[in-house]
Amino acid sequence: MKNMTLENLAEACGGKLLCQGQMPRTEASAVVIDSRKVEKNSVFIAVKGERVDGHRFIPDVFEKGALGVVCESVPENPAGPCILVEDSLKALRQIAEFYRKQLPVKVVGITGSVGKTSTKEFIAAVLSQKYRVHKTQGNYNNEIGVPLTVLSMPEDTEMAVLEMGINHFGEMHRLSRIARPDICVMTNIGQCHLEYLGSREGILKAKSEIFDYMKEDGCVVLNGDDDMLSRITQVKGKRPVFYGVSSGRTACGETGRGLDIFAKDIRMKGILGSDAVFSHDGKTFAVHIPLPGEHMVYNALAAAAVGFQAGLTEEEIAAGIAATQSVSGRSRVIQAAGRIVIDDCYNANPVSMEAAIDLLAQAAGDCADYADSEREKQAAGRPEEPADGVSRRTVAVLGDMFELGEKEKELHGRVGRYLIEKGTDCVICAGELSAAMYEGALQAAEESGRQPSGGIHYFPDRQELLDGIDALLKPGDIVLVKASHSMGFEEVVKRLTE
Repeated sequence: MKNMTLENLAEACGGKLLCQGQMPRTEASAVVIDSRKVEKNSVFIAVKGERVDGHRFIPDVFEKGALGVVCESVPENPAGPCILVEDSLKALRQIAEFYRKQLPVKVVGITGSVGKTSTKEFIAAVLSQKYRVHKTQGNYNNEIGVPLTVLSMPEDTEMAVLEMGINHFGEMHRLSRIARPDICVMTNIGQCHLEYLGSREGILKAKSEIFDYMKEDGCVVLNGDDDMLSRITQVKGKRPVFYGVSSGRTACGETGRGLDIFAKDIRMKGILGSDAVFSHDGKTFAVHIPLPGEHMVYNALAAAAVGFQAGLTEEEIAAGIAATQSVSGRSRVIQAAGRIVIDDCYNANPVSMEAAIDLLAQAAGDCADYADSEREKQAAGRPEEPADGVSRRTVAVLGDMFELGEKEKELHGRVGRYLIEKGTDCVICAGELSAAMYEGALQAAEESGRQPSGGIHYFPDRQELLDGIDALLKPGDIVLVKASHSMGFEEVVKRLTE
């Protein structure tokens, strides 16, 4: 790791370097907080977690060949150099900031209420058509994940795509200081994290902290169809780049600004994704978006906007979008056990819940169209496989949404009502907060007279859901699984796809 000697790390985090004998001048091979990932010449940062205190493993990491340790307390007679600091997590951020400055890499920082991870995947796929790209892995998007992502960046990285998530004021400021983004992308301003940020205005203010350490010649890419983001007229003296799905002749929000890149002629193909024509700078090009849902068009547009800023051609951008793959828990479509499962269980808020329910309804239509086309082929004497003939029900398995503040029950109830409005065939709710979702669905069904054929069901927790779900499902069902990440609904997906 370039310039990552113990002396430089100590200076970067304001720590006291303690070493017996000659000071090693070796550059660190890696910086980690997990003792299991320690390798020869790596630096271990001992962090006090909720369950485990990393300081317990200092003797072990030196046995594995660690170059040194960053810690809040030094063990008696340590077997190697230690950098003593007051706060190990703060030191982690400071060391990541130092390493970021050593590399001439261009950074794309992505934030927003919904769609950050999918947008990250689209942008990384597009930029990979021309550059060596390093991207956020898994859910490493917070004050621990972002610095670890930066510290895992190879020295030959040309473009880094960093997902940046927050739920408190000040967090994005600290993340921006580490990332020093050249391009800032905001997907939208929704209703997540209201418990801590108070309102959509508060969410916008908190997420706008991403601009604090953006490079002076940097670029901002915004969703021009979002009513909050479209109000941003300039950042550091420059007009943002706006994307959206309007015709390009209509106003962007209420400000009268046009869109710099937009999608038209969108053709939804259900779980097979969508096709569209993108327009930019007077030119148009066809794009296939392989991930399902209309919201994925926006994510692909954001990637195209970043691609143009990075000097890619229309052909390279289209190829990158088409090559994008879904992430586990993020609208991933799985065909298994005679069912189609839409795995969207990584996280949830009211906006993404409704988008996922829309996708479920679209998936049912897509499967029906597919069956019809197969029957037509058979009638024409073609030898293709026959349509399965199985009735496709839409089943929503939904769990709690967290961090919604005082209106959490109202927002859960609204999702329940939306399930009935969209004609979901079987509603299954699980979790303490989802009792309000269940009640909302019951009330909407009674008021509208549209009772789901598969019923409306409630389980108080995930385990009871796992115990009872098999009896509610049928062969051929299209099942949406979605909840906030801490509900652990990946276990539900595993159960349904085994």
